[in-house]
Amino acid sequence: MTLYHFVGIKGSGMSALAQVLHDMNYNVQGSDVEKYFFTQASLEDSGIKIMPFQRENIQPGMTVIAGNAYPDTHEEIDEALKLGLPVIRYHKFLGDFMQRFTSIAVTGAHGKTSTTGLLAHIMRGAKPTSFLIGDGTGKGDADAEYFVFEACEYRRHFLSYFPDYAIMTNIDFDHPDYFANIDDVFSAFQEMALQVKKGIFACGDDEQLQKIQAKVPVLFYGFDEENDFQARNVERDESGTSFDVFVRNNFYASFKIPQYGDHNVLNALSVIAVCHYEEIDAEAVQKQFMSYGGVKRRFTEKVLGDQIIIDDYAHHPTEIKATIESARQKFPGKELVAVFQPHTFTRTQTFLTDFAKSLSEADHVFLCDIFGSARENHGKLSIHDLREKIEGSHLINETDTSPLLAYRDSVIIFMGAGDIQKFQAAYEELKKDSLKEA
Repeated sequence: MTLYHFVGIKGSGMSALAQVLHDMNYNVQGSDVEKYFFTQASLEDSGIKIMPFQRENIQPGMTVIAGNAYPDTHEEIDEALKLGLPVIRYHKFLGDFMQRFTSIAVTGAHGKTSTTGLLAHIMRGAKPTSFLIGDGTGKGDADAEYFVFEACEYRRHFLSYFPDYAIMTNIDFDHPDYFANIDDVFSAFQEMALQVKKGIFACGDDEQLQKIQAKVPVLFYGFDEENDFQARNVERDESGTSFDVFVRNNFYASFKIPQYGDHNVLNALSVIAVCHYEEIDAEAVQKQFMSYGGVKRRFTEKVLGDQIIIDDYAHHPTEIKATIESARQKFPGKELVAVFQPHTFTRTQTFLTDFAKSLSEADHVFLCDIFGSARENHGKLSIHDLREKIEGSHLINETDTSPLLAYRDSVIIFMGAGDIQKFQAAYEELKKDSLKEA
């Protein structure tokens, strides 16, 4: 049997794909840098071998799956090419692999990972389903009928895929290091839409998605009455959010989710639409909703003394606003403290005013230095440019997170796509020490 060797196995998509193949009884191993990444815990739990990069890892008989971050000149890829081994880029392999199943792509500027995780959880409760999520989580099922996966628009990677169905959560201008403007982003989604084989489920409340053209049915979901699938009568209590679903203005069923925020209702609505189309029973869907625990780094909570600590991947103004809204709904009356690390100088420069506006929704704001990308020109921009736009905001560094101790009975939200977890880990240690001394 072929041994699949992953070059860059700790990448979020790569680690998830490795887990899928491993679960389906393929031989899998991989290599990467020795620095610890949160994705490797799942690989280690599965017993998948991880080695440091070296040319000697490559042996005859392997099939090499290469991460996009590594050029053909990388020592392992170079060795594989010299040996005449198949070298397949991640997106090409995934695009070919999914053809064995009824495939459902989840794409959009925001909400991809949360929606993919939710859809996978719901589908697995009804039918054998394999899935691949952008938080590094993957699960294979040898009897899988469905394959649920996250499809990222960055660098138009999702154009490697020809799925049966696609959920499109929204179109927004992000990745300014690649896309020129919102029209450029739309053109990528439009091209993707033409590759879908059976049907598209698009958020009809998004003005960009309303313009999508396709060769297959486009079903719209959202809060507006014009949508095919509409959420009405939204109510919130201490255990979550409940709402009624109407299909083309006819009552379908009532649902409840253990999350907060309009974006989570929309994510759930997209999943309900797919399940309705695939004739999965509404009661089975409702039961699965209430047992859903979420995905990594998406509103992940823990309690430390009188504080609630939240870890969230939010790194775009729209996402920050949604995360703060969710916290307001779930913890009414508590002070919200946002600790934000901007991710890339390009994004920070492009959305400087929007970041300030979104972060100002919190009661208090702390800013970490910008987490840059090796591909960027930093220019003269610094975190001070953002701080000047947020009245009363403060700077914070990893070596001294003590100012956060002052906020009693509060919610502290660590947000960002860089290494914000380092700040959170440092603060959690400090908080635990303060609790011991109390």
